[in-house]
Amino acid sequence: MKNKVFDTAAAALDGVLFDGMTIAAGGFGLCGIPELSIAAIREAGTKDLTVFSNNAGVDEFGLGLLLQTRQIKKMASSYVGENAEFMRQYLSGELELEFNPQGTLAERMRAGGAGIPGFYTKTGVGTVIAEGKEHKDFDGDTYILERGIVADLAIVKAWKADTTGNAVFRKTARNFNQPAATCGKICVMEVEEIVEPGELDSDAIHLPGIYVHRLVQGDHEKRIEQRTVRERA
Repeated sequence: MKNKVFDTAAAALDGVLFDGMTIAAGGFGLCGIPELSIAAIREAGTKDLTVFSNNAGVDEFGLGLLLQTRQIKKMASSYVGENAEFMRQYLSGELELEFNPQGTLAERMRAGGAGIPGFYTKTGVGTVIAEGKEHKDFDGDTYILERGIVADLAIVKAWKADTTGNAVFRKTARNFNQPAATCGKICVMEVEEIVEPGELDSDAIHLPGIYVHRLVQGDHEKRIEQRTVRERA
């Protein structure tokens, strides 16, 4: 079996990146984001990227780092409210934006990973989301056609994985990482810990290793996006 483990994110992405590529990125807010891969892409200077991700990080972290360097051409996202540079680029016409309802975006990734080219959903009917999309009635209700996502590259983060790529996500970090990993033609996964095959409970595997092509273990900053505290009584 080909060795999937690489020493650094840059090494794991070597030979994979190219200008104009599409990338599916896992994570939610700043939770479970593939921060090592994002930093490596920034360092590589790969540009004109189309990125499918729930959000675009914040100004100084996550995908916001790639917005700073103008490496992202288009974002397909659900929530972009924490990133001032995102807003500036979009309002000035520098960044293309495709809004996706959050559940629709997750299902588009899942569908692409499952080999499903498209599906119908009620979500977005009668709104700008539905403009230009095929409409069809089922049992008296109107649905719109959404296309599955197949990206050139998936970058995701897991808690633990074995050397074959079988992975376990931790709590909220499971969100978009699992569907994003499946819809990439190549999946690069960064993890906090790599273990040997058999050390993970086979009934607790969230993502089978067949979806994962390259692995890297590293240290992660794990920032808090919005810190809310209670005043001391």
